[in-house]
Order: sequence, then C-alpha cells, then structure tokens
Amino acid sequence: MEKLMQGLDPMAISAVFSPSQYMGEKCISGTDCFVLKLSADQADLADRSDSTAEMIKHVIYGYFSQRNGLLVHLEDSYLTRIQAPGTYPTYWETTMATKVGDYRAVEGVMIAHGGQSSVMITRFGDNLKEGHSITRLEETWTIDDLAFDVPGLSMDCFIAPLKKFRRRIRRRILIGDRHYNDRQSHIYIYTN
Repeated sequence: MEKLMQGLDPMAISAVFSPSQYMGEKCISGTDCFVLKLSADQADLADRSDSTAEMIKHVIYGYFSQRNGLLVHLEDSYLTRIQAPGTYPTYWETTMATKVGDYRAVEGVMIAHGGQSSVMITRFGDNLKEGHSITRLEETWTIDDLAFDVPGLSMDCFIAPLKKFRRRIRRRILIGDRHYNDRQSHIYIYTN
C-alpha cells in the first residue's frame, strides 16, 4: 500500500528514478514518453537474498510524458530463485504494469488520482508436479479523498489518505490453461 501511495507523489518518483538510465522514447496510450530504466545492482540483490531465496534480477521501467514529465506508465519485474537444501530450485517471476493517470493539481502539485494495474506471477521449475503456474491480478484504482492539508507539515512531505479510497479489483488465476476465481469486487481500504 505505501508503495502505491508513494507512487502518487512526483517528488518520490523523481528520487527513485534519479540514478536511472535513459532507454529511448515510446508512445504509451497516445502519449509520447521518454523511458527510464532502473536496475538493482548485485549488492542490492544480495541484500534481498538469504540462504533459501536468491533475488536474481529486479528491473523497473518508468515511462514519463515528454510534454509534462509526469509518470504515465510503470513496469516492474523481478525474478527470485527459491531452493531449500536437498531440493530442486523453484523460480518465481513477478511482472507488474501500472497505467497512472487522472492527474489533478493539489496545492500546485500534479498528483495522480487513478490508474490501472496488472500483475502476473509465474512459478516454474523442474520440481513442480503440476507444471508451471500463472496467477494474474488486475485492478483499477481511484483515490476518492486525500488529506493534504495537515497543519505544521512542510510542503516537501506527502501523507497517505486518512479517509478511504476505493479500488475495483478483477482477479483471474490461471493454472495451466484453466481460469479460476474470475470475479470483480469493490474494496474499501482505511488508513490511519
């Protein structure tokens, strides 16, 4: 949840992508964007690993509007190898794509108030009896109310909403070629 909320703050996005690499240009949903790539280095990957789980890669691509510099699309992918002693390794690959939009000015800063995300989690390896499995989750999210006016807070800070926000979620789980748990729902999340 906090990652989502930080993603709405242009200052946090700027700080995250400051060490990134320029990858070129691409049109996303009719918007001309420049693409920045951020890869975790070996030291960061080693810090996130332990004796049974090894983070192999973590890459983030940010697509920013050439017109206004705002984040339009975000892709996040990482691969983890899990192996207990005496067993075959299992690999988990998680890929997330988020379309960010509905920017509105809040106290002079453009803040995203909605978007769509899709996540695909793939599990594979030689030891899986049922073969590889794929889990897909899709969601459309909107921010209904934000608490920006906090007395004594500096202009450089961003606080998560105190009220609720609504997310419409569509979940689909794929195992092999079969679909399970295909449903749509509203979820209300309260933060304190």
